[in-house]
Amino acid sequence: MKQSTIFGAALAALIVGVSPAFAAAPKIPAYITAAVANPNRPDADTKRDADRKPAESVAFTGMKPGDRVVDMIPGKGYFTKIFSGVVGPKGWVYAYRPSDLDELYKKNNVPLVLPPDPNYPNVSFIHAPMAQFLVPEKVDIVWTSQNYHDLHDKFFGPVDTAAMNKAIFAALKPGGEFIVLDHAAEAGSGLRDTDTLHRIDPAQVKKEVEAAGFVFAGESKVLHNPADDHTQKVFDGSIRGKTDQFIFKFKKPGK
Repeated sequence: MKQSTIFGAALAALIVGVSPAFAAAPKIPAYITAAVANPNRPDADTKRDADRKPAESVAFTGMKPGDRVVDMIPGKGYFTKIFSGVVGPKGWVYAYRPSDLDELYKKNNVPLVLPPDPNYPNVSFIHAPMAQFLVPEKVDIVWTSQNYHDLHDKFFGPVDTAAMNKAIFAALKPGGEFIVLDHAAEAGSGLRDTDTLHRIDPAQVKKEVEAAGFVFAGESKVLHNPADDHTQKVFDGSIRGKTDQFIFKFKKPGK
């Protein structure tokens, strides 16, 4: 009986060690919970939280108070505002508005740079080309959400992503992270669906980013949806807000 008990315990430990399904879910730090719960966040943002799972997504990055973070192609600032609360008064958030889209923004009456918001005093805007990726200091994290696929499309230039990824690599501190969250396309599709379905093959992202010197450091499945067959445009009402999405973490080697 004793031998059987020992064997059973060892087997259980082995299963836990190799199967993520048995691993305890990581706790979300209080500073992330507080940033998501910030009452200054617009209602339009908080209504999307159930689908976007911001607390779990940001926790995956390891972002913490005092960090310097870039929200690359921030849109209306959904994540910018959350990052502001996470990094706190000793940290800083740079919202990177690509000058590559100036003509498109002007055509659609979209401001090139949003005005400062007193509720988020540790946020500033960078208005510069994507391929050069100009930042005023070395940063801890560069994040881009649901936009990497667009970089390959005609309306964006397209961007020289090889040059951009190298510039992002150079902008990060040693050990810094590049986080890419995007809509998943069919495996093996490469860049086929970026302009039509607004999706990208996760393997294509990994290939491009690793070519710049980054090391793949993990994936979060928090936005994975096995019911999405990857054939619908992400704006289609049948799948919008429910697409299968991947979150990749890449690290710059070093401490």
